Amino acid sequence: MQEMDIESVLFEIITEVGSARSLYIEAIQAAREKEIDKAKELIREGQGAFNKGHHIHADLIREVSGEDHVPVFQKDERIMLLAHAEDQLMSAEAFGILAEEFLALYQAMNDKGVL
Repeated sequence: MQEMDIESVLFEIITEVGSARSLYIEAIQAAREKEIDKAKELIREGQGAFNKGHHIHADLIREVSGEDHVPVFQKDERIMLLAHAEDQLMSAEAFGILAEEFLALYQAMNDKGVL
């Protein structure tokens, strides 16, 4: 993988998982407003974006782990960009879990007339 390619791939991961995190937050907000169907759809959309970012990351790991790989993470800025991409990936994953939990909580509260 070439120098510019790796940066594009890393930014693609950041973009996808950033979108996922935003969608998860919107889902929590929708659930709070008793828009349960909208919240479920936002979570599904978030999962789709997260899965894209996760697959791109997995492909990158496979590629840089191959025998014929030419090192591309020798510059500090690329290492930092990789760390940022992986941090965003983990953050989005956590938000996805929380969004599902909040949805279940708000749905249960709504069903019991607490909201």
